[in-house]
Amino acid sequence: MDALSEANGTFALTLLKKLGEDNSRNVFFSPLSISSALAMVLTGARGNTAAQMSQTLCLSTSSGGGEDVHQGFQKLLSEVIRPGTQYLLRTANRLFGEKTYDFLSSFKDACRIFYQAEMEDLDFVSATEESRKHINTWVAEKTEGRKGNSGCGLHHLPVQRSSCSAGR
Repeated sequence: MDALSEANGTFALTLLKKLGEDNSRNVFFSPLSISSALAMVLTGARGNTAAQMSQTLCLSTSSGGGEDVHQGFQKLLSEVIRPGTQYLLRTANRLFGEKTYDFLSSFKDACRIFYQAEMEDLDFVSATEESRKHINTWVAEKTEGRKGNSGCGLHHLPVQRSSCSAGR
């Protein structure tokens, strides 16, 4: 887990530098949320895509990439939200997939096991606005309304079908 924590720290600093290039705006983000979301996508990535994602997440040299990364995230997420600490930290992960797209069960299982993220099928094609509102409502509930107050919800939801190893 030390290598993963180091990789997450490096990723966070790199991202902060990039996001902070515009000095006219304040920057607020959760590196763990972003890196764990990208790592979930990494479970379905293969070949050059997986290599580039691992490099972006600073995983390729410090933690070797591969299955151990996902087990590391599982342990890290369990550790930061464990009960009995002097702080309260909540995390919530969920996958929202187009209902007409057949995602591999191995991808969904890995996301559920390692990231505590279930897949919810939505109709992005025919019910784009309803899907956007549903996701924003879910986020607002999981963040006790804090995310909605910050203006960080989904305002536009582009509909795009992509070919990815996570689907069949």
